[in-house]
Amino acid sequence: MSGSEWAAGSGRSSNAGQEAPDRLSGRGARPGAAGPVGTDLPKDSAQSDKRAPDLRLVPAALAAWAGMWVATAGQVAWLSVGSGVVAVLALVAVRRRSWPMAAVALVLAGCMATGWARWWQQHHDPLTGLAADQAVGTVELVVVGTPRTGERKGVKPPWWLSAARLVSVDARGQRYLSGAVVQISASGESMASWAAVVPGTTVRAAVRLSAAEPGEQSAIELRAREPPVLVTAPGPIDSAVEQVRAGLRRSVAHLETEPRALVPALVVGDTSAMPSDLVERFRVNGLTHLTAVSGANLTLLLAFLSTLARACGVQGWWLRGLLGLGVIGFVVLCHAEPSVVRAAGMGLVGLVALGAGGRGGQAVRALCVAVVVIGFVEPLMARSLGFALSVLASAGIVAWSRAWTDVLASRMPRVLAEGICTPLAAQLATQPLVTAISGQVSVAGLVANLVAGPLVGPATVLGFLAAATAIPLPWVAMGFATGAGWCAQGLCWIARLGELLPGAAFSWPAGPAALSIVLAGCVGLVLVMPQMLRNPWLAAAAALLVVLALLRPPAPPGWPPRDWVVVFCDVGQGDATVVRVASDAVAIVDAGPDPAKLATCLRQLGVQRVPLAVLTHFHADHVTGVQVAVQGHRTERVVVSGATSPAAGRRLVELAAAEVGLTQVTPGTVLQVGALRLEVLAVRTTGGTTSSEEGESAAENDGSLVMRLTVSGVRLLLAGDVQEDGQRNALAAGPDLSADVLLVPHHGSGHQLPEFLAATHAAIAVFSVGADNDYGHPAARTRRAVEQLGMRVLRTDQQGSIGIGKTEQGIQVTTQR
Repeated sequence: MSGSEWAAGSGRSSNAGQEAPDRLSGRGARPGAAGPVGTDLPKDSAQSDKRAPDLRLVPAALAAWAGMWVATAGQVAWLSVGSGVVAVLALVAVRRRSWPMAAVALVLAGCMATGWARWWQQHHDPLTGLAADQAVGTVELVVVGTPRTGERKGVKPPWWLSAARLVSVDARGQRYLSGAVVQISASGESMASWAAVVPGTTVRAAVRLSAAEPGEQSAIELRAREPPVLVTAPGPIDSAVEQVRAGLRRSVAHLETEPRALVPALVVGDTSAMPSDLVERFRVNGLTHLTAVSGANLTLLLAFLSTLARACGVQGWWLRGLLGLGVIGFVVLCHAEPSVVRAAGMGLVGLVALGAGGRGGQAVRALCVAVVVIGFVEPLMARSLGFALSVLASAGIVAWSRAWTDVLASRMPRVLAEGICTPLAAQLATQPLVTAISGQVSVAGLVANLVAGPLVGPATVLGFLAAATAIPLPWVAMGFATGAGWCAQGLCWIARLGELLPGAAFSWPAGPAALSIVLAGCVGLVLVMPQMLRNPWLAAAAALLVVLALLRPPAPPGWPPRDWVVVFCDVGQGDATVVRVASDAVAIVDAGPDPAKLATCLRQLGVQRVPLAVLTHFHADHVTGVQVAVQGHRTERVVVSGATSPAAGRRLVELAAAEVGLTQVTPGTVLQVGALRLEVLAVRTTGGTTSSEEGESAAENDGSLVMRLTVSGVRLLLAGDVQEDGQRNALAAGPDLSADVLLVPHHGSGHQLPEFLAATHAAIAVFSVGADNDYGHPAARTRRAVEQLGMRVLRTDQQGSIGIGKTEQGIQVTTQR
C-alpha cells in the first residue's frame, strides 16, 4: 500500500463537515444567528468549538472495533480473551454502578457476537470449500460496483476486474443459491466481452473459484473461463446511473488526455481511463486518495447542496432530509461497493456535525457512532487498513484542523487556510500507519496535498455539476467539465513536478524502533504546529527543512550497513545490483526502471565512482536508469552482450556510454575490477522459441548474460531475465553455477527450470520486484521451489533495498525495512 490512502474514506470529510455547519445553520461570526432548526443559539456559541471535545463515546467505539477484530479472527483463544474482558467490565460496572462502563461491555459483547456470527456463516458456506479446492463451475451473478481494467504489460495480457453478487453456483453436480459478494476477473480473449457488461447486468459464465487473499472484503474470487452470457439486462436504476456516468465521460471528452481521465475519477471513482503513468505519479506523490470514492467527495457534495438549498430558503429538517437524499444519490451513483459504504459512513460524520451545528464534541461523537455502525454493518471493516486510515484521518481533522485553521486564517483567506491545514492534519494522523504498511515516508505527499487542496474542491463540485447536467443540458455540462478540467490539469502538474524530486518518497524500516521515530516526529509536529503557524520564522524554517528533505532525503536509521558488500536496490519492478569494489567505488549490474529510485539508492550508499556498469540485456526494467548509473561517476567500462534488441533499450545504453563505448562480452570472459571478479558463464546468442503472446520478449530475456560475481568472499549468481531456454543453455554450457546468493531470474516469474535453481546451491534467494506489480511476480511456484531447496527468501517489495555482507559467522543480511 502506498502512503496515499489516508483519505480513502474521509480525506476532507471532517473539514467540509466543519466548514459547512456555518452554511447550513446560518451560524457565522454573529452570536445568536439562526440555528439549524430555526432557533437562536446561545451567545457563547461562537466560542463553543473551543470547548474540550466530548470523548464519552470513544471507549464504545474502541470496544466495537476491538470486538469485531477479535470475532472475525475466528480463533477460540481470542474469543476467550474477549469474553473475559466483557465479564470483567460487566462486573466492575455493576459494583461501581457505572452505566458508561456497562455500555462499553454491552457494545463489546454485541460486536463480538455479531462479528463471530458473520465469520461462522462465511467460513461454513459450501462455496468457501469450493473456493479452497479451486473448483470449476457455472455461476449466475450480478455485476456490481465500478469495474477496473489494466493495460497489457510485457507478457501479461490486459485484464478486467469487478465486484459481483452471486445468484447461483452450479458445481460438482449440485446447485448452490447465494447472495455473497465476490470479485470476478477476466483476461485474454474474453476480457473485451466482460468489459462491455454494464453494472447491474445479470450474466452466466463458467469460472474457476479460488479463495481471496487475507484482508480482502470478499472471501471468494472468480476467474472467468469464457465470455459472459446475458441473463437479465440492468434495471431502471442501474441503467440511469450508467447513463449519468456515461454523460460525465462525454462532457469531458474535449479535454486533454490526463484531465479527461482524472475528472471522472475525482467525482465517481471511475479510473478506467487513467493511464498507468498517471496512476504511478499520483501514487508516488500521495494523491491516490483523490481518485478513490471517499467521504471527501460526499462532504463536498453536501456542502454545495446545503449552500444552494439555503439560498432557496430551505432550512431545518427539510434541509437535513435533502442532504440525506444527497447521501443516497451519492451511494447509488458510485455503485454502493463496500468502500462506498465506508465513504458514506465517514461522510455522514460531517452530516451529523452539520445537523448539530458543530457545537462542542459533536464531530467526535459522530465519528464514534460511524465506527460503531460501520462495524455492525460490515464486521470485516475492523480488519481493513483503508478503514483504519479513514478513521485516523477523520480523527486528525476533527482534533486539529479547525484550531490550526483559526491560527493560519489570521494571515490568509480562510478557504486557503483550510485547504492547507486539513490535509496536514490528516497526513500527521495517518503517517505512522502508512509507514508501517508501505515502508515509506512520503515528503512529496505532504507538500503535494497542501498545494493540491485548493484545487480539489472546485474540481469535484464542478465535476458533480457536469454529471448532473450531462443528460438534460449537455452544453452546460461541457462548461462545468471545462472548469473541472482546468483544476484537474493543475493536479496532474503537481503530480508530475513531485515525481521529479529525489525525496518524493524514501524507504523507512517498518520495525518498532523506526516506527517509534516516525510516531514521535508526528506527535512533536502536532504539539508545535500552532506555534509554528503563528510564527512566520518557524514556518519558514519548517518549509526549508521540507525542501531539503525533497532534494536530499535522509537515509533510514541503520541504513546502509557499515560493512556492506552487495546491495540489491529497491527500484520497483526491475533489477539494479550494486557491488562494492573499493572503498569509494562500486560496480553496477543493471539500472532498473526508475532513475529516481536508483539515484536515491546510490546516494544513500555514498557512491562516488562507478568504474564498471553491466547490462544483462536491454529491456526497460533493466536499463532505464543507466544514465544515472554512469553520469558523473567516472565510469570506465560499460559491458553488454551482443544482443541488438530491443533497439530502443540498446540506443539508450549507447547514448549513456557515448564517452567510453560498449564492451561486448562472451561466455568465458573474466573481468577483474578492484575486489570484484566477474565471470561470464553463459549467454544465448540465438533466438529462442516464442509464443504469439510473448513475441520477441522471451528470446530477449533468454539472451541475458549469466554471470557469477565474487567479491570479499561472497559469490553472486546474476542471470538477468533468463527463462527456461536461457537456463537450459546455461546448464548445457557446463560451467559451475554455484553461488552463495542467487538473484532469482526474471524477478521470480514462473518461467524457471528446477534444475537451474538447484545447480546454484545458493543459501539466499533474492527477488527484485515491485510492490503489487501487475505481473504477479514472484510466482508462488517459484517461491515454493527455492524454499524447498533450503534458500532464505528476501524480497525488495517487502523489505526494501537488501544489503549483503560477510563476517566470520557467514553471510550477513541487512534490509531497509
